[in-house]
Amino acid sequence: MLGKLGLVFGYVGPGLFLIGYNIGTGSVTTMASAGSRYSMSLFWLLVLSCAFTWIMIVAYGKFTAVSGQTAMWAYRQHLPLGSALAAYTIVGMSLGAMAGIAGVMAIVADMIHEWTAVLFGFGFSRLWTAVVILSICYFLLWFGKYPMFEKFLVVLVVVMGVSFSLSLFMVIPEPGTVLAGLVPGVPDEENAFLIMSAIAGTTSGALLFVMRSLLVAEKGWSVKDLRHKNIDAAVSVVLMLLISGAIMACAAGTLYRMGVPVERAVDMVATLEPIAGRFAMSVFVTGIIGAGVSSIFPVAVVLPWLISDFRNTSRDPRSAMFRALGGFALACGLIVPVFGGRPVWVMIGATAFQTTMMPIVSLAILVLVNRRDLMGPHKAGFWLNAGIGANVVFSFAIAWLGIRGLLGM
Repeated sequence: MLGKLGLVFGYVGPGLFLIGYNIGTGSVTTMASAGSRYSMSLFWLLVLSCAFTWIMIVAYGKFTAVSGQTAMWAYRQHLPLGSALAAYTIVGMSLGAMAGIAGVMAIVADMIHEWTAVLFGFGFSRLWTAVVILSICYFLLWFGKYPMFEKFLVVLVVVMGVSFSLSLFMVIPEPGTVLAGLVPGVPDEENAFLIMSAIAGTTSGALLFVMRSLLVAEKGWSVKDLRHKNIDAAVSVVLMLLISGAIMACAAGTLYRMGVPVERAVDMVATLEPIAGRFAMSVFVTGIIGAGVSSIFPVAVVLPWLISDFRNTSRDPRSAMFRALGGFALACGLIVPVFGGRPVWVMIGATAFQTTMMPIVSLAILVLVNRRDLMGPHKAGFWLNAGIGANVVFSFAIAWLGIRGLLGM
């Protein structure tokens, strides 16, 4: 049975790896904050963002499978001012990734501190919790390769998905509330624009699309694997929607009813315990820990992978560059535990910032998948072009919301 499950998860490994990027504590806190403030009224935005995510990871995956080229190298070779555009993309994504690691680790450390305080009467040290988790991640980075990374992420994604699904069934919101959330609307509240941009940014992020190109290359998929690649993309996006929707619904079924908006990471633990019980709280926290570690680890390798892509060199996790840059990225996880800060808004702000990269990666792939010299008979057709074109419009709208939200923080 375990062998068969391993084959199933291996079949969609890159898609599950993407969930590690997509469903981190940034996503958890954003969805929980949205659910606690606005119930399910922004569920429509989550569904729309997932639809565009599917279109974009199909497009980036198809380009790499057909052309054999990865995103940053293709930018340099085939786009006007390609090197400058690729460099800007790498800098923007790397800064966002490092800010994300700082927020993620702070939230996980806060959660474990509050959780252990409820269970044992004393909370584990935030700093030492961060040191232990980051050390484990660096150990895996030091000795691992992509197949090992993929298996590690699959385990964490399964833990995360089961935990959040159980949490939802323990605190079921009214069905009418979920259905009402499919009707587009914008909450009349000061932080609404920032949270809306964060929902789109954490679900349909530029980093996700560029890394899809690298994961397809790592897997060795080519033209003959296009159908397999599309199935993998569909499974990934459906799971993203289910997990993110479960988190939003869990917050809507508890915190929104109590009138308790998520302002700090510990709000999600301290409030769930008296409302839903200690077991439900523990299940939810387990999911958050899984989400946090599953996003810290892959985000730590973003900068060295993108640099290797830019230079068109091998992506060797055991090289000195990977170990040095990965270690530096993980060290950013100690910033908030050491110096303090408000990790929920650090995460939401970092996620909203990522939306400003969306128009660039959307326009870039629109050009690349229509190059007949690169794609041959697999050049984008009407429906893929229409989907990418709609995503370009969506990305500009979300970037505008993100800028408005960041200026109003």
